[in-house]
Amino acid sequence: MISDKSFAKKILTFYDQHGRKDLPWQINKTDYSVWVSEIMLQQTQVKTVIPYYLRFMQTFPSIEILASAHIDRVLKLWEGLGYYSRARNLHACSKQVVSEFDGLFPKMMPQMIALPGIGESTAGAILSLAYGMPEAILDGNVKRVLARVFLVDGWYGKSAVNKKLWALSRKYTPKQRTGDFNQAMMDLGAGLCNRSKPLCSQCPLQTECKANVQNLTVEYPHRKPNKTIPTKHVAMILEHDSKNQLLLEKRPPSGIWGGLWSLPELAAIPDSPPTAQFKHSFSHYHLRASVYAEYDSPAKKQRVEDNPSLAWHNVSEISKLALPTPIKKFLYQHFEIKEK
Repeated sequence: MISDKSFAKKILTFYDQHGRKDLPWQINKTDYSVWVSEIMLQQTQVKTVIPYYLRFMQTFPSIEILASAHIDRVLKLWEGLGYYSRARNLHACSKQVVSEFDGLFPKMMPQMIALPGIGESTAGAILSLAYGMPEAILDGNVKRVLARVFLVDGWYGKSAVNKKLWALSRKYTPKQRTGDFNQAMMDLGAGLCNRSKPLCSQCPLQTECKANVQNLTVEYPHRKPNKTIPTKHVAMILEHDSKNQLLLEKRPPSGIWGGLWSLPELAAIPDSPPTAQFKHSFSHYHLRASVYAEYDSPAKKQRVEDNPSLAWHNVSEISKLALPTPIKKFLYQHFEIKEK
C-alpha cells in the first residue's frame, strides 16, 4: 500500500502542474467565498455553479449583507440550482455566523459542524481552503478517488463504507499544504477520475490505484442498489382572473420547494380532465402534476383572506418571484413569458 507521504507528494505535484487555481472563489479567497462555493458545489458541477456564484456574490458581497437579506431574495438567486434547503441553510448560517462569531467562521470543527447546512466535509473544506488548517474532506469526488485507489467495497451511502472512506481520507491528508491537497483531490475526482470514463493514463495515482491495475474502474465505486422510484400525482389550480392576477401559494419553509412560490395544490384530484399536465423527476420520486384552470372564482378573495400562504401576483411580475423550475417552466410557457 502506498505510504501517506508518497500519496500526498503525488497529489500535490498534480496540483502544482494541473490543479485549478483560477476559479472565481479562488481569487481573493475568504472564508465567505469558500463557504458559498462549497454549498453551491454540493451535488452540482463547477460549470453550472460559476454563473450562479458570480451573481450571488455580486448581490451579497459579504456575509453581513447576506444575513440582512430577505429569504425570498436569496431563493430567487438560487432558482434553478435545486436542492433549495441549501439556500435556506445558507441564509440561516449567515445570520448565526454574524450574530455569534462577528461575521467570521469559527476555526473549531465542533462549532463549524453545529452551523446550519455544514457537515464535516464542508467544514473541513472551509477550514483547509480558507484558513490552511489540516482538516480532511470527503465529498463525492474524493470518495470516488479513494474507493478506486483502495478498492473500498460497498455503496458509500452506507455508514460502514463511509466510515472506511473517512479513515482513508484522514490517513492520507497531509498536515502541510492541506488546502492545496484537498483542492487537488476534488479536481482529480471531478476531472480525471470521473465516474463513466476515467482518464487513468493521466492520473498521478495510476500505478497505485487498485481499480486501475485490476481493470475494475467500471465496477468501483459500487453504486447504490437499484430501487423502484415511486410516482406522486398532484393536482394544482391555475387561478387567473380578468385583471391578469395569478393565485400562488408560498410553500412551507421545509420540504420540497421550501419557501418558493408555486401553484396551489388541491387535496384530491378532480374527476374532470385537467387543463394541462407536466412532469418532473426528483432523486427519490417522479412528480406528475395535473393543472386545473379557474377564472374569476367567486370565492377567490375569501380563500386568500383565510390562508396567509396564498397571494395574488400580477402575471407580469412573477418573473421576480422565486419559483420551482418545473412551475416556472409551465407558467412561462402558459403565459408566453420570455426568459430574461
